Amino acid sequence: MIIKLLEPLRVSKEMIDELAKPLIDMGHEFVYYDKKTTDTEELKQRSKDANIVIIANNPYPAAVIEASDNLKLINVAFTGVDHVDAKAAKDKDIKIANAAGYSVQSVPELAIGLTLDVYRGLTAGDAAIRQANFPGPFQGREIKGKTIGIIGTGQLGTKTAELYKAFGGTLIGYNRTEHEEAKQLGLTYHDLETVMAESDIISVHLPLTDDTRGIISKEMISKMKKTAIIINTARGPVIDNKALAEALNAGAIAGAGIDVFDMEPPLPLDYPLLDAKNAVLAPHVGFLTDEAMVLRAQIVFENALAFLKNEPQNIVNI
Repeated sequence: MIIKLLEPLRVSKEMIDELAKPLIDMGHEFVYYDKKTTDTEELKQRSKDANIVIIANNPYPAAVIEASDNLKLINVAFTGVDHVDAKAAKDKDIKIANAAGYSVQSVPELAIGLTLDVYRGLTAGDAAIRQANFPGPFQGREIKGKTIGIIGTGQLGTKTAELYKAFGGTLIGYNRTEHEEAKQLGLTYHDLETVMAESDIISVHLPLTDDTRGIISKEMISKMKKTAIIINTARGPVIDNKALAEALNAGAIAGAGIDVFDMEPPLPLDYPLLDAKNAVLAPHVGFLTDEAMVLRAQIVFENALAFLKNEPQNIVNI
């Protein structure tokens, strides 16, 4: 079979060669493109003749899938796969795999980092102290003793809950299915309305699906305490970000730490969160650590190897 890595994975070429060696030793062909592209025609060309493609978080549209007659597996070096046209893949009986678990430490750590920034005014303080007329220090708050609402208690949400607990937070959560591991941390499950209303800190960890798009709606945001903050390291469209910006600017909630948006950065200049008060914005870097990049490369090559052995793993469109 022909396996094609369509873009760099932020690890060394030496590591790619090492990971590809077992595939090549089995008699398969491996092709590596060391420059990223989002051009549909170029993606078609790169995908031509491939049985397995490895991509990251750039769009992989229907037109490319429909033109790839030999494709059997879209191997995504990312947790979310909403940038792949799932219907087109299903129509051609093409499997989609993800790199589940690679960012299980990096994303939760960023959620904590954003919380500390919002609570302690680190970004605002950095800007203030550089001013000639320093306005004085910002009085912050502590995580200890706060009620932490975890929206989505999969791997990432549960790990984030564990970190919040280490700071002394009390855990509540919402998820379609209750997870025993989260309960063992002391998290108690409630409906979404209750979690939104009772939390001091809300941390969002839902995948983007038809059911979750806009689930943190204007109505849900209106249930938050005036002193509450919300952290989103999941997917931007899970939240109504226009409503979130309005709530921040009206002082209806106290702050937000946001790593994901309705589109990938750079953001349009009129994007509502750019002018929202007490909002700390990160450029979608929750997944992006040296350690996570090594782990995701290992996972996607393991996915390819397992698929070639007829033992597929991490398939998300069964």
